[in-house]
Amino acid sequence: MSETQHFSILVVEDDKSMRQSLIELLEAAGWRVEAVSRANRALELLGTALPDVILSDVRMPGMSGLELLQNLDTALSPPLVLISAHGDIPMAVQAIQDGAYSFMEKPYEPRRLLTVLQHAAQQNHMRQSNARLKARLFNLSGLDRVLLGQSDTVTDLRRDILDLADTEAAVLIEGETGTGKELVARALHDLSGSADAPFLALNCAALSPETFETEMFGVSGQSEGRLLAASGGTLFLDEICSCPMVVQAKLLRVIEEKMVLPVGAPRPVPVTFRVVCATNEDPHLAVEDNRLRQDLLFRINTVVLNIPTLRQRRDDLRLLATHFLTEYARVYEVETPNITQDDLAALLAHDWPGNVRELRNACERRVLAARRGGGSMALAIGSDQNFDEVPDTLREAVAAFELELISKAIKAHQGRMDAAAEALGIGRRTLNEKIVKLGLDKDALL
Repeated sequence: MSETQHFSILVVEDDKSMRQSLIELLEAAGWRVEAVSRANRALELLGTALPDVILSDVRMPGMSGLELLQNLDTALSPPLVLISAHGDIPMAVQAIQDGAYSFMEKPYEPRRLLTVLQHAAQQNHMRQSNARLKARLFNLSGLDRVLLGQSDTVTDLRRDILDLADTEAAVLIEGETGTGKELVARALHDLSGSADAPFLALNCAALSPETFETEMFGVSGQSEGRLLAASGGTLFLDEICSCPMVVQAKLLRVIEEKMVLPVGAPRPVPVTFRVVCATNEDPHLAVEDNRLRQDLLFRINTVVLNIPTLRQRRDDLRLLATHFLTEYARVYEVETPNITQDDLAALLAHDWPGNVRELRNACERRVLAARRGGGSMALAIGSDQNFDEVPDTLREAVAAFELELISKAIKAHQGRMDAAAEALGIGRRTLNEKIVKLGLDKDALL
């Protein structure tokens, strides 16, 4: 069995003929086998090297298999499978409760024993890999922590961001919904020399031609205007292809002239900011469809960054899932669910149309399920498949309605949470609690 050739096992069996029989069976199946006749000798070997799994008899001279189990640190030691001709159901139950991976009676069925041992070794590999990922996440800093990933596309993206951060070049970020375009824009700002200056994010699809000048340019003697307030920092124009054409003309003038004319003011006021735009569609097609001004496109696409989809970086799935599970486990004060072999298969099998944002939401559902003592990544991912269906229960319907109302309020008030709470007729604290409960990503709305 070639798939088990990389597994190692420590056999603890005092009966010489049984020990030899197990060695022959395991070596024929591709295992690397170390065998001893006493449990205390096994403990000595475990002090120097750890196998993938331990197979131990229960009744032996000196230390028994159950006592060996008690001497193991179950959080760090390999899984232990017990085997005995004298076992009974209470012994098996107690062994499992004490941390044994499985319990089998002699005479054993060879194929079933090999299957149990293989599953135990695979689980141990997954556990060790999860621990390594968590350790790596803990030691990350800077841009590596903001833009997680080990794939070549993400590594190249981090390098491009570092190269561009200290320039004033206009950047156009292209990528599907949920890939993290605003995250990249913020990274460009945070790593620049203007990191302490404002970062103004505007959802162009929500900009109104009727109120644009008063809100963005300000009113002389009354309000400063958001563009003036952001002067010296970064102007992030999200969904640029959805910007009303009238507003595009006004934005183009500001970008070209670096001046704004507040309503009622006798003369323009200078402004300075770096322009970073984002789109989830091909801007050249938007130009052909007369939805995006070509002269504006030429002003904003000095440098183009393409954000890879999650489908293009499947090697990062496990690392990202570990990060999100750990993050939400801390928020909800539960133990971080381990990623199992079945979880990894579910992660790799899904197409992730919602990209990193969808993965983050699935991980939150997985942690919420863990609070109730169950769940799996397959079930958490499957929850998104019926998103557009009518809720089955009143509770789900109310939650969906609240989600829609809160989302609209946050968008309408450009992320000003006190104003959104007032419009909804609830307190700020209540609003924050509902945002957490509903899993709402308010930054993604803006």
